[in-house]
Order: sequence, then C-alpha cells, then structure tokens
Amino acid sequence: MNIPARSLAQLAKGERAIIGHFELPEEMGHRLMLMGMIPGCEVEAAHVAPAGDPTVYRVDGTEIALRRETCLKILLEIENS
Repeated sequence: MNIPARSLAQLAKGERAIIGHFELPEEMGHRLMLMGMIPGCEVEAAHVAPAGDPTVYRVDGTEIALRRETCLKILLEIENS
C-alpha cells in the first residue's frame, strides 16, 4: 500500500519532521541545500506569518522563511511506527 507523501507545507507550528526529497527545479533544490535544508535533516515549523504565508522553518540552527508554493514541493520522510 502506498502512503501519500506529506509535504513541508503540512507541518504544523512546533512540529518536527525529516526532510525526504525535493520536487523542485535542480537550481532551487541546490539553493535550499546551501542554506542547510538537506534531505535527511530534521526541520521544525517555527513561525507562521499572520496571513499564513510564508512560514519560518528551523533547520540545524538556521531559520529559513519559505512560501507555501515551495513547501508543497518539499516532501517529508514517512515515519514507520
């Protein structure tokens, strides 16, 4: 049974997950990795703008603000519990 992948955009404030992979153009994925957002790293949704977009994510001590349209293309690892 296939479990649909969860995107970064679905992470609630204060929730943590592991970055799985990007479904973004290579250049954009490379730019995110330069900022520390690397597949396999833990990410936390730290703050959400009052209007709901963008959201600030905390990765390895760095805070990165991303728009929802980008977060929809960053997929998280599925946890087996």
